[in-house]
Amino acid sequence: MNRLAGKTAVVTGGSVGIGRACVIRMAEEGARVAILDMLETEGKALTADLTAAGHEVAFWAVDVADEAAMKATIDAAAARFGGLHVLVNNAGISGSPKPTDQVTEAEWDRVQAVNVKGVFFGTKHAIPHLRAARKGSIINLSSIAGLIGIGGIAPYHASKGAVRLMTKNDAITYAPEQIRVNSIHPGYIWTPMVENHLRATSDDLEAAKAAAGSVHPIGHMGEPDDIAWAVVYLASDEAKFVTGAEIVIDGGYTAR
Repeated sequence: MNRLAGKTAVVTGGSVGIGRACVIRMAEEGARVAILDMLETEGKALTADLTAAGHEVAFWAVDVADEAAMKATIDAAAARFGGLHVLVNNAGISGSPKPTDQVTEAEWDRVQAVNVKGVFFGTKHAIPHLRAARKGSIINLSSIAGLIGIGGIAPYHASKGAVRLMTKNDAITYAPEQIRVNSIHPGYIWTPMVENHLRATSDDLEAAKAAAGSVHPIGHMGEPDDIAWAVVYLASDEAKFVTGAEIVIDGGYTAR
């Protein structure tokens, strides 16, 4: 408990899935948490539940691909909670599961807008607040698709590879200001995004889920908490010497 006491965190895509788990675990560890998401019903319900449990949480509806909205929201969260210490760039979409030659320009652009520009806008507008706090932690959610080829999801691969190297660039850039930047690379985690992806690629969801789980040497998919606890660690002072790192949480998928 209280590993994040005194810290304020912004979590994009915080209403469901990995983001939701991050919000819950960070709040339980003492952080004040701003949830940014387009899913208002889910985000407001999570905020109400955590507030009722005694945690300091607030929700803002925002599209991470909208720079003006992101700046205004991050500024508002910092003002509401008296500063900002942690940014979790979690919001992301998988896009359409198609071969590269069948992807439309609009499909490509939307994935890059959310997955890459969203990280850019979050980082850009959090930095002034982290600088004011004299230290901070930025945690970018990439993917094993940012490390290896899986196939059939070119826009997603391109976006997560970009996030991986954006992380390293920013880790070097902001290290002198004690602002740490790290990336997390999950394997298949059972979230609404993964469920939707499997529904789009198979008529039998349970069979697809079992197949996706079996490709991990550990024998099953991960859970959102498997990622959330890594986020808590990277957000905490326990990780004060960790920056530019790639934290792979994939049940052994990339160990082959």
